[in-house]
Amino acid sequence: MNQQDLDPDSTTDVGDVTNTEEELIRECEEMWKDMEECQNKLSLTGTETLTDLNAKLSLLIMQVKCLTAELSQWQKKTPEIIPLTEDVLLTLGKEEFQKLRHDLEMVQSTMESKNEKLKEDLEREQRWLDEQQQIMESLNVLHNELKNKVETFSESRVFNELKTKLLNVKEYKEKLLITLGEFLEDHFPLPDGSVKKKKKNIQESTVQLITLHEMLEILINRLFDVPHDPYVKITDSFWPPYVELLLRNGIALRHPEDPTRIRLEAFHQ
Repeated sequence: MNQQDLDPDSTTDVGDVTNTEEELIRECEEMWKDMEECQNKLSLTGTETLTDLNAKLSLLIMQVKCLTAELSQWQKKTPEIIPLTEDVLLTLGKEEFQKLRHDLEMVQSTMESKNEKLKEDLEREQRWLDEQQQIMESLNVLHNELKNKVETFSESRVFNELKTKLLNVKEYKEKLLITLGEFLEDHFPLPDGSVKKKKKNIQESTVQLITLHEMLEILINRLFDVPHDPYVKITDSFWPPYVELLLRNGIALRHPEDPTRIRLEAFHQ
């Protein structure tokens, strides 16, 4: 009576153990009834289904053995009643507190790791945002510069620039032609300076020969003026050695069907 007054939960623990024993006994009785039913079915069935029923019967027997062993363990075990004194309650409280503290430390560590990860992500996104803002500012500056250039851009200015470039090209072309003419006159002169006499049909006739420079000018003008028919007729004014010189060096080409016509090689194509 004194023990029950000190520990009012002890009566409840003994009652729980009794209820558990009764429940195990009831389960054993139900399984024993199932075994009897299986044995009755075995006596009525043939040999074809005997294997399946034997397997079920073996499983039921094993379950009965397990429950019987568990029941004997519960019967041998005496429930340990812990006196709820101040020291015991203090110990239990410390254990619960330590467990709670450990759980909270784990949660804190997890949250700190997540916070560090979020902080790194935030810094990385901030750097990306700064870079994008710098790019946007640079693009805005470039856009404003191009806009100002477009506003100051005029057709007259473009025309003047093109006209200036065209004049420069013409001047450069004239210089090249003059230089080429001087080079050809120095290194490829006419046989007698300017005039060559030829006999034709037993009559003497004076033929005005043209220089190699003039021959090239004729071929060049023909090539660019009439590109679909760049061939030039070889006349008496074309000195034959110069014609052969142009043909042998690949500067001029003879017409495939008319050998009296030549053209300038299209080096620009």
